[in-house]
Amino acid sequence: MDEIVELELARLVIQEKGDSQYIHLRERGGERTFPIVIGFHEAAEINRKLHGADTPRPMTHDLLGRVLTTLGWKLGRVVISELKEHTFYANLVLQQDGETREVDCRPSDAIALAVQAHAPIFVARRVLDAVAPA
Repeated sequence: MDEIVELELARLVIQEKGDSQYIHLRERGGERTFPIVIGFHEAAEINRKLHGADTPRPMTHDLLGRVLTTLGWKLGRVVISELKEHTFYANLVLQQDGETREVDCRPSDAIALAVQAHAPIFVARRVLDAVAPA
């Protein structure tokens, strides 16, 4: 398994005029930061979760969180695992009764779920070194 580094959500930039939104992640206890370009809807969902805003009916990320809980799984952490051709890849690390499973997903979806579940966010050290050299 790759060495991983814990991150914190440093900043969310929502631009209403434009397709590209940005989430900035910072190495916990460190200085290195890097942005990830995400879509408007994902940025709005992360913003909603950061501010604790409810909707009358469950949105997609709410639904997924409810399904995991109903099935007895917990989101243990999110890991940004790869950077290929300027695209980040992430995994949800799910836990249940000592069992762990990983599910491939987009970083924006993973971060939205992490904010909702109060789960930590990590990055593979080699990815962090590639995007934010020490």
